[in-house]
Amino acid sequence: MTTAGEIMHRGAQWIPSHETLDRAAQLMRELNVGALPVSDENERLCGILTDRDIVIGCVAMGHDPARVTAGDLAKGTPRWIDSDAGVDEVLNEMESHQIRRLPVIENKRLVGMISESDLAQHLSEDQLATWVETVYARSMTR
Repeated sequence: MTTAGEIMHRGAQWIPSHETLDRAAQLMRELNVGALPVSDENERLCGILTDRDIVIGCVAMGHDPARVTAGDLAKGTPRWIDSDAGVDEVLNEMESHQIRRLPVIENKRLVGMISESDLAQHLSEDQLATWVETVYARSMTR
């Protein structure tokens, strides 16, 4: 059975909730990613911050990204998956919550992220088609 740990992208990094959005954008650029898991002071997942969140939730609202924190935009219940979880569990988690990125946790520590590109590299065409249809079809109806 293929696991989350086998398909994830290693090297994911937290952005602490107290860090500003301009620092988050710099870290995204350095890591060449479009999303960062947001951690609280105990390094527990409290959300995911995307480049789109920064643009829509801060810049487009006329706010200063040097004054808004990652924690200010981290809302809702964070979703994650254990590194030992099977691909079916990964897909179920992403499909049922309509998310495109999923942090991977091992021994209460962030060890990676699963993104659309990771799925594209490791799923069969049928699995990928079902995932795309489920995640994108629902988000288009909103």
